[in-house]
Amino acid sequence: MPYSYRKALLGAALLSFSVAVTPSAQAQNSGGGWFVPKASQPAPAPAAHPQHRAAATAPVGVPGPATDSEEAEQGSPVLPLPPIPNAPELPKSVAPPQAIIGVISVSGVMRQSSAAAQVERILGARRDELAQDLQKEQASWRDEQQKLQAQAKSMTSDQIQSRERNLQSRVMKAQQTFRNRNRIIQEAAQVSLGQIERELVQVIQKVASAHGMNLVLHSEQVALHVDGQDITNEVAKQLNTILPAVFIPEANVDPEELAKSGKMPTTADADQQQLPATGPAPAVTPAASPKK
Repeated sequence: MPYSYRKALLGAALLSFSVAVTPSAQAQNSGGGWFVPKASQPAPAPAAHPQHRAAATAPVGVPGPATDSEEAEQGSPVLPLPPIPNAPELPKSVAPPQAIIGVISVSGVMRQSSAAAQVERILGARRDELAQDLQKEQASWRDEQQKLQAQAKSMTSDQIQSRERNLQSRVMKAQQTFRNRNRIIQEAAQVSLGQIERELVQVIQKVASAHGMNLVLHSEQVALHVDGQDITNEVAKQLNTILPAVFIPEANVDPEELAKSGKMPTTADADQQQLPATGPAPAVTPAASPKK
């Protein structure tokens, strides 16, 4: 299975998406939402003949641009086109193999994945904590602003401006802090889900190969299939066996700084730490620091 196809199979499935269908401009312009061919459209009313003889004797000037009705009556000009070469017949080649089709619901796999549940549980708690801290900080801003308004009558102009500048500085600093915390959570999600995506590509390929399948489609795109073609549950079971948990950076660790420090677990590190082939594969504990 080509790598580009495997990436296309997984890229759109880890995140939910929707496609908005809008009526074509031609349908909108034709009225009623229906396309009406030109032949069935009512012909434009013929232009009324001029009633004044002075119009017939008007001086001849440069003709203006033709209107749409005039172009429709005259017809589009037929322009000659340069000749194109004939496509030669190609020699017979080997026919592609017969398609043995499987289907999979990647969203169904993710719902059964213990690693995906781990990511949602840990990062979901961090998002909730961030939202609560933001609400508390916003409440303190409002309280400070109300105090300033209540004390404004007993303060000088310089004192009011000083308090306002301090509050504005506090707000800007807090906003920067919350944006940075949100970025760290988003990047931690990328690190975590990236591990699941890479492993899921391999598992789908192995399961499909075991069943002799050479074409795997998203079940959401298939109108009809039989149970033997759906490999969703089997892939989820294998994924949980191979990758029960993933590495998630600590809450107070910036993934970018962790990557720059060289302490981020990588595939090369995992290869060096692998046990002999006869022993079990090392388990990955959630949010564990890399072993030296």
